[in-house]
Amino acid sequence: MALISLSRMLAFWAGIQPDRVAIDHHGKSLTWAQLEARTNRLARAYAELGVGQDDFVTIALPNGIEFFEACFATWKLGATPQPISAKLPKMERDQIVELGKPALVVGCEPGEYLPTPSLAEGFQPDAALWDTSLPERTAASLKAMTSGGSTGRPKLIVSKSPGAYDPDTPSLEIPQQGVMLIPGPLYHNGPFLWAMVALFKGCTVGVTTRFDAEDTLRTIERLRVDTVYMVPTMMRRIWALQEESRNSYDLSSLRTLWHLAEPCPAWLKERFIEWLGAEVIWELYGGTEGQGSTTIQGTAWLTHRGSVGRPVDTCEMKIVGEAGETLPPGEVGEVFIRPLTGPGTTYRYLGAEAKTIDGGWESLGDLGWMDAEGYLYLADRLSDMVLVGGANVYPAEVEAALDSFPGVRSSAVIGLPDENTGNRLHAIIDRPEGPADEAALAAHLAERLVRYKTPRSVEYVIEPLRDDAGKVRRRALRDARIKG
Repeated sequence: MALISLSRMLAFWAGIQPDRVAIDHHGKSLTWAQLEARTNRLARAYAELGVGQDDFVTIALPNGIEFFEACFATWKLGATPQPISAKLPKMERDQIVELGKPALVVGCEPGEYLPTPSLAEGFQPDAALWDTSLPERTAASLKAMTSGGSTGRPKLIVSKSPGAYDPDTPSLEIPQQGVMLIPGPLYHNGPFLWAMVALFKGCTVGVTTRFDAEDTLRTIERLRVDTVYMVPTMMRRIWALQEESRNSYDLSSLRTLWHLAEPCPAWLKERFIEWLGAEVIWELYGGTEGQGSTTIQGTAWLTHRGSVGRPVDTCEMKIVGEAGETLPPGEVGEVFIRPLTGPGTTYRYLGAEAKTIDGGWESLGDLGWMDAEGYLYLADRLSDMVLVGGANVYPAEVEAALDSFPGVRSSAVIGLPDENTGNRLHAIIDRPEGPADEAALAAHLAERLVRYKTPRSVEYVIEPLRDDAGKVRRRALRDARIKG
């Protein structure tokens, strides 16, 4: 099959399976024929507001059917969806709108960005608008995602892939006309990409407003889901369920569970492999920029414990030392990636510059090492490293040790100012049942960490430290404690 413009993708699948469910949101659903007709009418409404070829449309909608409708209506005009969180503080949303200069903002009050038009959540186009097909148009860019960036100001990552897709292209272990479940926030690149690729391949896509561990298992059973997208935070919450509850749902339809976006503790991955089977569990490491990625199936992980896999066949990777030298297997350095199509071929930034070295190699800001077989192992984010008395401490390593203590749901380790050592390690622990026994926790950490990597102070909270996308804002946590 050849590439199909995304302005024609819904019509293609509506012609094959008009009455099959395209999108399910907590039991509310649209068929392919309904989604095609509704987005045609919505696209005409967007066009009347001035959206045209290769414009950006900022979409600040929560997870739900309306989010997908906004994206496809945008593609039908040859424009590019630019999703952001519906809960974004106005100041941050203002910065993104100023940076992207969209033709339309969806999900905020009308008149908020004049002369740029905006539409509130729940907007319904005029029923008099036709719901028949529009002229075929293909956006130069499939998507424009938002990232915080190292400066704290937002940047846009604009894909150089056009708004077209070949449904026959093997991708992410997603079968044609299967069933995908997305319990993560669609404004993040991972959930967005997995959901949209599934729709491009004719799958039914189930989406939830927010993540709930038991509801996720219930939905897998109800929809007979074969592929699910998760982050390790979600996996932790599922594993925290009572065993009787966790095992009371029929998950026999599940063929692939993807996890990405944050490090997965080895013990947690092992539990899921034991529960669902090594062949079901897949992990991906990569960035929104799309220069390249690694993948690994549970079967390979069992013989390369802790690895995030080998580079896929569209890219190459290497580990670089502080002096810019390529490091041999086993040595930790900064991870650099280069697409085989050449530097700058997968994306462009608005509001930032790529960090590159000679030859077009780019860094995503991660530290890691490779073994002799080319499997990559991550150490931590370079920006999160804490210097303690002249020694480098990577929070992810300490957090993995903390997270393996009984009752800990998640943790975050930050550096706080210290007169003697420059920084001292401070652990923030999300443990719903309350503080751990100090001696037991100390003994647990002593078995796993050298002394200088052990937190000097501990604080307990009862709210999750990572969001549903698996992200933890260590800088914000640190700033709040310094100011407080």
